[in-house]
Amino acid sequence: MATPKTVAFHTLGCKLNYSETSSIERMFEDHGYGTVSFKEPADIYVINTCSVTDFADKKCRQIVRQALRHSPEAFVVVIGCYAQLKPKEISEIPGVDLVLGAAEKFRILEYIDDLSKSTDKGLVLASEIKAANNFVNAFSFGDRTRSFLKVQDGCDYKCTFCTIPLARGKSRSDTVESVVANAHKIAEMGVNEIVLTGVNIGDFGNGTAVIEGERPKKEALFIDLIKELDKVEGIKRFRISSIEPNLCTKEIIEFVAQSKRFVPHFHMPLQSGNNKQLRMMSRRYKRELYAERVDLIKQIMPHCCIGVDVIVGFPGETKEDFLETYRFINELDISYLHVFTYSERANTPAAEMDGKVDMGERKRRNEMLRILSEKKRHHFYEQFIGQTRPVLFEKHKDTKLMSGFTDNYIKIEMPLEESVLNNTLPVQLVSINGNGHVDALIFDNMVSVE
Repeated sequence: MATPKTVAFHTLGCKLNYSETSSIERMFEDHGYGTVSFKEPADIYVINTCSVTDFADKKCRQIVRQALRHSPEAFVVVIGCYAQLKPKEISEIPGVDLVLGAAEKFRILEYIDDLSKSTDKGLVLASEIKAANNFVNAFSFGDRTRSFLKVQDGCDYKCTFCTIPLARGKSRSDTVESVVANAHKIAEMGVNEIVLTGVNIGDFGNGTAVIEGERPKKEALFIDLIKELDKVEGIKRFRISSIEPNLCTKEIIEFVAQSKRFVPHFHMPLQSGNNKQLRMMSRRYKRELYAERVDLIKQIMPHCCIGVDVIVGFPGETKEDFLETYRFINELDISYLHVFTYSERANTPAAEMDGKVDMGERKRRNEMLRILSEKKRHHFYEQFIGQTRPVLFEKHKDTKLMSGFTDNYIKIEMPLEESVLNNTLPVQLVSINGNGHVDALIFDNMVSVE
């Protein structure tokens, strides 16, 4: 096969996937490939997949068809979590030429020249997950004003609903020195905000590799990492993407409260406000600990934004259990919810559990919590109307507007001013608009908030 000249990428799923896609894209560029939009004709299309929901297969097929509509003779490569979990199924999707597992995806350039359209099925190169035992650093860089910086990968937790350990392997981390070096590189690229990402970033410190039968020694903890990152000049903001409540320690909370660069925003997965469900999920805390973490954050940082993940319709969740979760969340001083409808995932203990909840009921519970989330977000936003907060400005999907987030994650919308994009400026929060976001006014027009 002649060396392709252009490559396009499409990413499904989490911030971690975005960081890895961006790094793989730079690998292609370093080897002479030109990158184009996924909506344009290309010689190669790379699809980075997710496996969190049961729509992964359907979504993957849709994206493959989209790619081939743009360029029918293009080669299609599928990587990511879904590729590791179900490589054979993906290889049988019409148009897929190569499927790479977790241990192979960062070696994608080694396999490109061997691609062929001569077979009905795509080539599968997906080792057992234990082969994914090295940490490969990555960070995103593109049209965003922020960069997703990967600091950790894999997970040693055994939550009964989760396929991530099967898709990404055991917990492993970058080193503090390497993360700090990447943060400096990102700063030199003109990025103002870094979002720290991983599968279980609070577990940071498990070294750069996982050796079979050995427990890695923690050379540094997450608190050590963020203390060093706080010293990095050129980055105005660091944001913690998500951290388990049992790993969100008092020391971390107190550090963020007095930090120069870490913003007052925590996203902590709860999953259920019912201890019975938490036990069945094999979560490592009870709801009482979660409430304690929220209380501590709000005592020290009343202005802090707190986001919550929650799963509805988990096996055995009765109506009474769900209402207990609803009441618990309603009473918590949190800012918004990410609500997930439970879906059975192959090879997970939860898929074999009794007490399956009717799908219609799962959707009804999801809708109830989504409405509660909007009420929580509106209440949180209302507290800051009339105040002045720093906003990092970025492009909006409406070309006449620009948007941005305050330090404490309030989304604002304003008429576009090209000159302020990718700048952090003080704004007065005026009112909540019809989109549920906040209208604002810029103060001092171009005085940057450090």
